[in-house]
Amino acid sequence: CRGPAAPAAGPRRTRRRAQPRCQGAKHTRISAVAVEQEQEGLDYSHADAMEMTTGQLRSAFPLAAVVGQTAIKSALLLGAVDPKVGGICISGRRGTAKSIMARGIHALLPPIEVVQGSMANADPKDRKDWDPTLVARIEAGEFPMGSDGMPEFPTQVKQTPFVQVPLGVTEDRLLGSVDVEESMKTGKAVFQPGLLAEAHRGVLYIDEINLLDEGIANLLLNVLTEGVNIVEREGVSVRHPCKPLLIATYNPEEGKLREHLLDRLAVVLSADQPMSMEDRVAASMMAEKFADSAANLADEMEEDTDGARTQIILSRQYLKNVTITDAQIGYLVKECMRGVVQGHRAEVYATRVAKAWAALDARDKVKAEDLSKAVELVIMPRAQPLPDMPPPEEEQPPPPPPPPEDEM
Repeated sequence: CRGPAAPAAGPRRTRRRAQPRCQGAKHTRISAVAVEQEQEGLDYSHADAMEMTTGQLRSAFPLAAVVGQTAIKSALLLGAVDPKVGGICISGRRGTAKSIMARGIHALLPPIEVVQGSMANADPKDRKDWDPTLVARIEAGEFPMGSDGMPEFPTQVKQTPFVQVPLGVTEDRLLGSVDVEESMKTGKAVFQPGLLAEAHRGVLYIDEINLLDEGIANLLLNVLTEGVNIVEREGVSVRHPCKPLLIATYNPEEGKLREHLLDRLAVVLSADQPMSMEDRVAASMMAEKFADSAANLADEMEEDTDGARTQIILSRQYLKNVTITDAQIGYLVKECMRGVVQGHRAEVYATRVAKAWAALDARDKVKAEDLSKAVELVIMPRAQPLPDMPPPEEEQPPPPPPPPEDEM
């Protein structure tokens, strides 16, 4: 689904792809942990990391075992590399592996290091990630200061959060509210974090987003757009960062997704794709293997799974240096105009997708192929269909011949 030729993105450079191919599944998993520790600066043992990774991968259906759905798997990888790319929504009828793919990409995400006792998975190395409560504790001298001027927090490494928003969720449960029991014990208002605090730096999953209450959906998307959750009620004034990867799914047979929600999601793709006889047989065989032994299927897919996980870790580092030119952004804007795409979110999302796709290919400059992928995933699904051509005017019958002269 390529558009017209995109402007060149600079001279071609030959670089090794981020995804390594090691000999042996065990070696690939250990190498992924080593890369992660080197790139992220995490401090934990190989045994701890492998225990977290193994448990996470074996409990989920491997994304590599999903047959077909190439576009959706590519979009999920982009979201794993850059959660700021925008939400990813998968539509499809029952049994099309929507939730399986959402949980499958979560299993590929590396563990995160957080400050113990922080309300929203605070990153100990990023000042912008510290909530006001944590800053107040720092100013009160609760933590010793290191030689680099950074507080020496007690930290822990844990699996990337996966938080599912139930359809009947209340505003208090989503945003956070006053903890009545603790407030009565302490004599002052105590904030109880909500689902958005739990999902920060992780995955926020919404199943059947088309059935989610409209008010709740608007609140949620506003917070995700701003990247911060502000709660002011009942004597409590709290704010904390909220930057998860949003993944949503829905069944179009149960109702359409509202237009304003579609506009707020970067990538909306359908899982209802035709499958060949061979693909359907392969999908059934994978499902049977997982039902018989999830661990055996995880072992079978281990090399591909760990290669993808390592690729995500390395691509996050490449992304910091990826550049895109004004001419390339102009190309994306022109494609939006050509498709009569409303608003300006499409070109913003498309720019982020192009940069993330370049990072996945271990490059620091956006190329034509990255722009084409952004057009395919972001702009084309938003493009307005061409208006129906008016039916051709019916040809008028020829006039009757003039009467003979003898009848005149």
